[in-house]
Amino acid sequence: MPIERNISPQPPEEGEKLRITPPPKSATGIPSVLKSLGYALEEMGPVRAAQSLLAANQKDGFDCPSCAWPDPEGHRHMAEFCENGAKAIASEATTKRVTPEFFKQWSVSALSKQSDLWLNEQGRLTQPMLLREGADHYERIGWRDAFQMIGQELKGLASPDEAIFYTSGRTSNEAAFLYQLFVRMYGTNNLPDCSNMCHESSGYGLRETIGVGKSTVTLEELENTDCIFVIGQNPGTNHPRMLGSLQTAVNRGATIVSINPLPEVGLQRFKHPQQILSVLGSGTALAKLLLQVRINGDVAVLKGIMKLLVEADALDHQFIQEHTSGYEEFATALAQTSWDEILKESGVSRAKIAEAAEIVKKSKNMIICWAMGLTQHKNAVENVRELVNLLLLRGNIGRQNAGVCCVRGHSNVQGDRTMGIWEKMDQGFMERLGQEFHFDPPRKHGYNTVESIKAMHDGTAKVFIALGGNFLSATPDTVYTAQAMQKCRLTVQISTKLNRSHLVTGNTALILPCLGRTEVDGQESGPQFVTVENSMGVVSASTGPLQPASEELMSEPAIVAGIAASTLGGKIPWQKLMGDYDSIREHISHVVAGFEDFNRKVRTPGGFRLDNPASRRVFGTESGKANFTVNPIRPIPLSTGEFIMMTIRSHDQFNTTVYGNDDRYRGIRGGRRVVFLNREDLLDAGLIAEQRVDLISTFGGEERIAERFTIVPYDIPRRCAATYFPETNVLVPLDSFADKSGTPTSKSVVIRLRASAN
Repeated sequence: MPIERNISPQPPEEGEKLRITPPPKSATGIPSVLKSLGYALEEMGPVRAAQSLLAANQKDGFDCPSCAWPDPEGHRHMAEFCENGAKAIASEATTKRVTPEFFKQWSVSALSKQSDLWLNEQGRLTQPMLLREGADHYERIGWRDAFQMIGQELKGLASPDEAIFYTSGRTSNEAAFLYQLFVRMYGTNNLPDCSNMCHESSGYGLRETIGVGKSTVTLEELENTDCIFVIGQNPGTNHPRMLGSLQTAVNRGATIVSINPLPEVGLQRFKHPQQILSVLGSGTALAKLLLQVRINGDVAVLKGIMKLLVEADALDHQFIQEHTSGYEEFATALAQTSWDEILKESGVSRAKIAEAAEIVKKSKNMIICWAMGLTQHKNAVENVRELVNLLLLRGNIGRQNAGVCCVRGHSNVQGDRTMGIWEKMDQGFMERLGQEFHFDPPRKHGYNTVESIKAMHDGTAKVFIALGGNFLSATPDTVYTAQAMQKCRLTVQISTKLNRSHLVTGNTALILPCLGRTEVDGQESGPQFVTVENSMGVVSASTGPLQPASEELMSEPAIVAGIAASTLGGKIPWQKLMGDYDSIREHISHVVAGFEDFNRKVRTPGGFRLDNPASRRVFGTESGKANFTVNPIRPIPLSTGEFIMMTIRSHDQFNTTVYGNDDRYRGIRGGRRVVFLNREDLLDAGLIAEQRVDLISTFGGEERIAERFTIVPYDIPRRCAATYFPETNVLVPLDSFADKSGTPTSKSVVIRLRASAN
């Protein structure tokens, strides 16, 4: 199907000249401070910058709209933010505006030819906008008319299952709860979200093994443990404030082991920007050991470590006997795994694996942290289950300063799931929801993200509504996804800033601009606050200090209530709920486990932590115990000339939002269309540094191409490649996803290279 309106679904090639420089020897420090301040001043000006940044992550301020790393429970620094948090705040609180006049000047077709960086730099959306069928320019529309249009379209569908309701991780608990309530009262569980594309595999793996799909540790425990494994994660770019906690842990005697295909500078050496001696000196060495594993060689290297622990009898036998099941099957399978297979598939030497095992043996307590490097593979659930096996061997689940640390990406992605944003919520939640609001919620599971794209593409789904996010750029198989969205009758984007999903639309499209996390939320009963849940299960309040970017902005809860009222009528007092968020939280306290007396508890400075039974060795599994599991090594076969590619972020982006074209931690300046390859692979393939190549993936007999990427020689394992998303999401097959969780395999894409035409 051709792309209509002459729309470009993929980011265009940058016009700047790419420069490749040696990566720095340490993370943050003075360059980070200067970059943060420079971006903040450019976007906000000095007064607005101070007003917003000094309120970020404070107990009486707002939660950073970037990552979900937790805040300290006790004392907080005056500047409790990192470089990428400062970028996210400045990007949202910018003084630049996208007005109706902007859309008169720019056609949708012309906008689609601009880069993602350019789109983000235009500023905040200010009024609701409508793209009529056949038109190439958005035009202004009133809120009432917009809500009526959505309501009429939804009421006109043959079945509620013909609509898709997506949610991003920025959405507050209050908005998420209202959203899922509306969707389920409407009659469907089609509630895909960004968790489907990131930590869904973590949830499945953890629920199967310890009975709860969340981290079991606190920030204080991380800073006081003996050993930290950081697997498939780049904290220096994706969760920079984590480096401060790792530094604290090292200074208190912890040993850090990094398992990752790339030697990320953030885990090598860290200069804390708020510590003068650290900034002026050489900083703190963080990871004592790097196991530079082949892409998706994590199960293999973990098996090597565990074989050595079992052979040395360095196990907690009492814990295994009293609190676990499945050990004998696990031990038998482990014994049958050969060292030849472990070394071949991991790409790590036996000496390095032995060094890691020795660190584990000498550590009383151990925490494992991980992110998308583990969760976006075909065997992603097994990856997570295998790291739990390692922890169980020495009783490192359910005791102080030990456990799992599933590091979430977006600021409230975990809270959204807690509030019911999932296509297959448990029956207990559904029963309580029905009792609270006197209706029978639908029980049939809805579509996840991949299934939603397919449903839109085959015409089964006809309306798409996104509560935040940039669906097109976040999802796999970009061209296919673009075609799917264009087959919809109506697409609706609830957003703060312009992105590519506003340009690749259904026959008719709406942009509904909402308040940001940094802004005052004034409703009928007065100023409101919202709540969020971080990576370690702490729920806290968030109150923005800035005046809204436009008088016509509405809050996310108000927009959801407006759509619901137009669609469902007066079944629920939507106006009352949007006018006083305490009333929403009162309902949450009756429906969501752990949120009893919500309004009182969340007003405690710093919030409250949700109970995690696994941290008390109460395991909600079928066996009632923590489960050892058998997870085979699963090689990814490569033919001659093929590489296994993983998509990654640059340091100048957060998720799909691009703040600049540099990745200084990897020595990249002025461009994003690069492919990192091993130098020896270049020699074998007859390629040279900075040569332009096309990247080609083939899956299911279909060829996908990303054109004109520059080769960057890099310290990466043989036959492995790394590229930035969303530029290479076009190469990720929609039908290649993790078993059980359905997460797209963005870290396991088999590609080949060919010289670009010019």
